Amino acid sequence: MLFSFLIFHGFQKGSCVRRLYPGHHLVQSSNGWHQHFNPYRIMEQNFVNIATEGNSTISFPIACQSLYHTHSMGIFYGQNPLSHSFSLVIFNLAIINIITRFIGVLLKPLKQPFIISQILGGIIVGPSLLGRSIWYQRHMTSDTAQFLMNNLGVMGFMFFIFLYGVKADLGILKRIGKLHISTALVGIIIPMGTVCVVALSMRKNMDEDLAKISSLGIIMVYLGITAFPVLYQILKEFNLLNSDVGRVALSIAMIGDMVGLALILLFEAASQGEVNIIYALWYMICLVLMIAFLKFCVRPAMIWINNNTPEGQPVQESFVVAILLGTFFMGFLGDFFGIAIANGSLFLGLAIPDGPRVGATLEKKTSVILTDILLPFSFILVGSYTDIYAMTASGWSTLSPLFIMVLIGHLFKFFSTWFTLHLSGMPLRDGLTLSLIMSLRGQVELILFVHLIDKSVIKVPGFSMLVIMTMALTAASSPLISILYDPTKPYMVNQRRNIQNHPPDSDLRIVLCTFDTDVTPGLIHLLDISNPTQNFPFTVSVLKLTELLGRANPLFIDHEKQQVPPSYQWHNTIHKLECHQQLKGPFMKLHFFTAVTPKNTMFRDICELAIEEEASLIILPFKLDNVYNHAVRTVNSQVLRNSPCSVAIFVDKGLLSTNNALGSFRRTRHRFAVLFLGGGDSREALVYADRMLAHHEVSLTVIRFLSYNFIGYNEIEKKLDDGIVTWFWVKNEINQRVIYREVVSRNGEETIGAIQAMNDGAFDLLIVGRKQGINPILLTGLSEWTESEELGLIGDYVSSADFFGSASVLVVQQQILRGHN
Repeated sequence: MLFSFLIFHGFQKGSCVRRLYPGHHLVQSSNGWHQHFNPYRIMEQNFVNIATEGNSTISFPIACQSLYHTHSMGIFYGQNPLSHSFSLVIFNLAIINIITRFIGVLLKPLKQPFIISQILGGIIVGPSLLGRSIWYQRHMTSDTAQFLMNNLGVMGFMFFIFLYGVKADLGILKRIGKLHISTALVGIIIPMGTVCVVALSMRKNMDEDLAKISSLGIIMVYLGITAFPVLYQILKEFNLLNSDVGRVALSIAMIGDMVGLALILLFEAASQGEVNIIYALWYMICLVLMIAFLKFCVRPAMIWINNNTPEGQPVQESFVVAILLGTFFMGFLGDFFGIAIANGSLFLGLAIPDGPRVGATLEKKTSVILTDILLPFSFILVGSYTDIYAMTASGWSTLSPLFIMVLIGHLFKFFSTWFTLHLSGMPLRDGLTLSLIMSLRGQVELILFVHLIDKSVIKVPGFSMLVIMTMALTAASSPLISILYDPTKPYMVNQRRNIQNHPPDSDLRIVLCTFDTDVTPGLIHLLDISNPTQNFPFTVSVLKLTELLGRANPLFIDHEKQQVPPSYQWHNTIHKLECHQQLKGPFMKLHFFTAVTPKNTMFRDICELAIEEEASLIILPFKLDNVYNHAVRTVNSQVLRNSPCSVAIFVDKGLLSTNNALGSFRRTRHRFAVLFLGGGDSREALVYADRMLAHHEVSLTVIRFLSYNFIGYNEIEKKLDDGIVTWFWVKNEINQRVIYREVVSRNGEETIGAIQAMNDGAFDLLIVGRKQGINPILLTGLSEWTESEELGLIGDYVSSADFFGSASVLVVQQQILRGHN
């Protein structure tokens, strides 16, 4: 009867719809905060009395609201675009993005993660600020637009969880140690246990829905667990993914996620059982069937797609579309069975192999849509539920139980984690940093809050308080992490690790870095002419660097101790280097490593390997190709700034493979030159060249540049330069394969002129110091010419395509002694 009544009255007037529940508007009553009608969008409102079976009457409001077309015909037809739902949706998307980005710029100097800007943006457009404006309510919101944005927000959270399920590496659970397990379990059990005791003691003062055991259980899990996706996102922003504390934090978080997911599903089943035990049974049956379907049907299909995708090629478009549609389907199944939409998409993500094929393709295809289109709606959704005025009006007595539980939970989480790490022997600053990292909160917690308010476990005031506390905790922890922890400090050594001071009776340890196979032949030639001998052997650690794509956890693999995943194999390069090693016999030892890490933090893996191997030299490749150059120049620059030893950047133009016509008239097979402009870098370059000169097929030309009347010299640097040049000349005075010249220069133009004059196009390799200690007079007027700062002014000039000849270039930087702070 009631349904027929609604249908009858719903179509009485052509442009109006009568309904029982118009747009919601929160008002306070004696019983708390309830939904009320939005008076600004109601054209007509009446009441109807309906008789019940007990002869009592109930009054229902009938509201008449104008219906608009979805799309505007345009302002020239006299229509306001903001009166149409689609226009409102896209306009709100623009507004939230502008506000979020602007806040992000303001908060960046304060070391705040982007999640803080996103939450603040959602709150600003919600009822806490702009939503309180009568004009804003009338012109910038509508029921239809809000409905669309809320559903897009749910989709954003769904895809967020799906992508992190794809990136998650469950194999990390096999590699964890006692430190990770003990820290994770203590950091979960103690906060949960403490909150449980506190909650039971205050249960009488709680709202009826919050006081349920299942509801309290979910709150306890939220306070005990630090979500892996949240940590990954923030650590990535702070470039801490492959730092020592970053790796430990991700491992602990992965353990916590597995425990937390199991507990949340258990408490969800318990909430079903509170209504009817049969519901809980069906919940568990559906959950088991869904997981079995993903494991035995979807997972093998995903592995097949991954294995049949050629290396370096993206996954077929049809497969990508099918997987993304599968995300919607799994979200539907999760909602259908009461398992929650986010859990369905998470389970599908976990069934997809991570790594550079399927995982990387999905990340590449969806990251922009997720970050810039869907997730902004997610924060609009969060902001629409966040009402600071509702929180303050509800009173302390209503919010105090939840506030005390959350506060105690966070405090015990921090101190229990720090105490466990302290007992494990972790340094104080690292332990505090890791405890702060494990206190971070973000998107996953917001998803849980939305789920709780949808289930009526918490109301708008409680939701608002949880969002504010989450934001405050993360905002307070983030800058403290930056203050307490310096990931580059381990590279600040005060021992001399360079070629000039290397002991003559020990092997030279080198870290050789490679980004792709194209640079391998040149690096092999460089090792060959560096001349390892019985009296001067080499130990070379070859590090293959791969950008982290399609997975969350960075990898660092020692090939002698660990198995390399199939997606990261590089057999051809290893085979070429091993063949060269066999030619050198016992004079050269090779060790192979693989690092899978974000581009911005690759330098840390290089520097850490140099520390562990006690290397004296890091060799980095550099190609003139613009795409490759831009991909690695950041890594090279960061290594130069943070390296614990000397660094050589090798620009390969076809070393030792030149077809120069003069080659048949040479006395030696290889012709090298050192451009000595003074300073520590030039001294290191000269010593390295002297090592090469021991190779009987190498001839060397050394050109020393001096300023006119010795103007501009640092006296100490000048004496050190004189000493190393004198040593070199005395050692090689009778060596006919050595030519030494001195050139006097008044400015940078004369320096470049002298370099052009000595260059006959027949050199195979030019060796030059980068910049440390060079007399500035020799470079006057050249700063505007440089394109690649990491090569230095002279190195950049002789490496350019305009420089005559095909000589490769080796730019050397001597170790910078930074010491410990």
